[in-house]
Amino acid sequence: MKGPTLTVGIEEEYQIIDPVTRDLSPGFDSLVQSAFATEADVKAELHQCQVEIGTKPCASIAELRTELVKLRGLVIRAAGEHGLTIASAGTHPFSNWMNMEMTPKERYLGVKAELQDLAHRLLIFGTHVHVGIEDQEFRIDCLNAARYILPHILCLSTSSPFWFGRNTGLHSYRSIVFKNFPRTGVPRILNGWSDYADLVDTLTKTRSIPNGSKIWWDVRPHHLYPTLEFRVCDVNTRVDEAVCIAAMLQAVVAKMWKLRRDNMTFRVYASDLIEENKWRAVRYGLGGKLIDFGKKTELEAPVLIRELIEWFLDDVLDELGTRKEVEYAFRIMEEGSSAQRQLATYARTGDLRAVVDQLIRETAEGVCEPTLGPSLDTFERPVKAVAAARLSPEANPAARGQSIP
Repeated sequence: MKGPTLTVGIEEEYQIIDPVTRDLSPGFDSLVQSAFATEADVKAELHQCQVEIGTKPCASIAELRTELVKLRGLVIRAAGEHGLTIASAGTHPFSNWMNMEMTPKERYLGVKAELQDLAHRLLIFGTHVHVGIEDQEFRIDCLNAARYILPHILCLSTSSPFWFGRNTGLHSYRSIVFKNFPRTGVPRILNGWSDYADLVDTLTKTRSIPNGSKIWWDVRPHHLYPTLEFRVCDVNTRVDEAVCIAAMLQAVVAKMWKLRRDNMTFRVYASDLIEENKWRAVRYGLGGKLIDFGKKTELEAPVLIRELIEWFLDDVLDELGTRKEVEYAFRIMEEGSSAQRQLATYARTGDLRAVVDQLIRETAEGVCEPTLGPSLDTFERPVKAVAAARLSPEANPAARGQSIP
């Protein structure tokens, strides 16, 4: 029985930032005219203030790291050539989606025509991880079982606590914005490849979708490549976080295959249970609790993530050579996710521009020197003091959703 190749690739969607204002800037057309565009798989997104990179299929996580560091560096340096910079987070802390230019390409204009303001509002940034699975039936079996770990992975990647200049009270507001799109979220349990193929066939024949690319589940079979594509994550801020998430997902697939090879399987849970855990990940991130469905009890999210690594994935990590990368998750849980770090910075400074600066620095960490704007001390500080309670809707419900100056 031949196993999957377990090749791994990653796509990341970045924010193009004006380093002076710290707001999003419509700089995609300038970036693609730079020399780096010939060296990288660079794609447009719905908005001109977004740029997406994609690695090639990599045979190992070490190769993936090399590729991702190279591509991040190319994008950051190209942005710097045009007086811009790059930040990696699921949402921008204060930008207004209504002011953003959409990309005038047929594909995106079609999405806008179909989904109207839902498309214009989709000013969000995600990470997509592809793991190579050539056997179609195992691809579906793995999808069914791997749905369970989606909330655990999301907890580690949360990077979107702010929206439109507001503390949303959530750690992954990106997930809420994307949920408004059709055919999103945790997929139902599929009864084999034929079940999935019939679904795509029905939707295409009824002109609901042109192909499987418009099925935007949190995990899906890719419509062109022999991969299982994990789409649940906010884009990771640090490159080490992105590599960790990719290594964990590759290990999950490897473990699912090992169980299948030995005539065992992982229990498949109903979508509504997994959606409950996903909501907890969206709301509280690493600071909340997830449900252990087998025991029908709730535990701190870091406890269940640690269990996932130490109990479920442990016996495949050395075979894959990714123990160090996967165990970086322990550092994320110790130091906080990007969302937690952003909230801490705002609590300390009372300035969302300081949050943007932190994102710019962390995006370039381990890659190259960041392109930073003028010191915030050159700007007039907000006159009105920002109460600490405004960062904590739990502590002050009246403050929920209040605009941040």
